[in-house]
Amino acid sequence: MEKTHILSVLVENESGVLTRVAGLFSARGFNIDSICVAKTLEKNESKMIIATSGDAQILEQITKQLNRLVNVIKVQELTGEDSVTRETVLIKINADETTKGDIFRIKDIFGGRIIDMSRNSYTLEATGSEGKIESLIDVLRPLGIKDIVKTGIIAIQRAKKSN
Repeated sequence: MEKTHILSVLVENESGVLTRVAGLFSARGFNIDSICVAKTLEKNESKMIIATSGDAQILEQITKQLNRLVNVIKVQELTGEDSVTRETVLIKINADETTKGDIFRIKDIFGGRIIDMSRNSYTLEATGSEGKIESLIDVLRPLGIKDIVKTGIIAIQRAKKSN
């Protein structure tokens, strides 16, 4: 069965690493649903959070291929039980006298913030699970979304619970 997998890939922070990782996926016909890359606390390392889809066999193949790349330090799958995932979205929405109240109510319900406004539009920022973000978009769509940008999934392993 095909499902979304979240991979945490620790890599050397060198030019061309992102291209090699993306090339590995495309050369084997695997899709990257989202990818976020940033430096870690170690200045010579970056972490990639890659969301991809496939069955267990595809995930195993991707993981093995990633581990073979020279600049890859560590590959780890982050599962729902052992990780926290979030996505951030910026949404520019049409705003007029009839919709401003609705926008503020929706913003409050979803824990969002208005980060920019003009006479005709508001820009809303929200962070949450992928499902929460999709629900927010669905609720705002009838009000007139002018533009949207999402980070893609970011994830981190949960702290180990002590007994």
